[in-house]
Amino acid sequence: MSVSTDETFCADLVRTRDFVAYAASLFVPPPVRRGWLAVAAFNAEVAHVRDHVSQPLPGEIRLQWWRDLLSGEGRDGGRGDAQASPVAAELLRAVAEHGLPVETLVRLIDAHVFDVYDDPMPDIAALEAHCRDTAAALYALRARIAGTSSGDVTRAAEHAGIADGLVDAMLLLPRHAARHQLYLPGDLMAVHNVAADAVFRREAGAPLNAVLAHLRGEARTQMDAALAMLGDLPLPARASFLPLAMTRRTLRLLESADPFAPPLPSRLATLWTLWRAASRKPFKA
Repeated sequence: MSVSTDETFCADLVRTRDFVAYAASLFVPPPVRRGWLAVAAFNAEVAHVRDHVSQPLPGEIRLQWWRDLLSGEGRDGGRGDAQASPVAAELLRAVAEHGLPVETLVRLIDAHVFDVYDDPMPDIAALEAHCRDTAAALYALRARIAGTSSGDVTRAAEHAGIADGLVDAMLLLPRHAARHQLYLPGDLMAVHNVAADAVFRREAGAPLNAVLAHLRGEARTQMDAALAMLGDLPLPARASFLPLAMTRRTLRLLESADPFAPPLPSRLATLWTLWRAASRKPFKA
């Protein structure tokens, strides 16, 4: 099967911006891989909008472009604007081929509106809701592309996605602090008397460590719940949870890390971790 230019573009984009997703795609058949990379490339575009704008309005406009594309308002008979974007073309192909729910993709876009503003994350419930609409959605979409969709898969995806999202909030703390963004839940910060300005000044200490310890504990609980469900899922769905192996590894590393110098596993370590998880039959993160 020949590889299209659009497909190659998406693979290169995901390899650069989300190496865990790229590495996980190496362990599934090519037709599934193409769909996974299309969704991962779309997510990379949407999740990184803040990196390319200095004001909220241009970010909102870019996110609206994706909404219009998915609704059909921004394309001509399914093509139109998509022809100008390899990621859009591959995403629309994946939606059509695998029956991906457009409403899930739109909710993911809507969740990332938060990223283009500097409003603080109000509480742990809001953060977990954000994780469900972003990271959890990606798990469920990968499973659907692999040919499985069920209530059990959705519940496992929610647990896995919340674990992923909480870990990402800790990994990205230095970047968020530099932008004066706060993904740390406001209710936890209030309980432990952590001021936003102290985070922005990159001041570590016992209060901030207590907030992060709480998040690690919640991430571990959610991860364990997802792992406990894997054995009961259809075999094709289990591979969709491969990134959870890296979540578990990273969570261990965060235990002793400086909050403002979190661990960044190498690409080799990522490949090794995912290969070990994928080589276990049945798959187990």
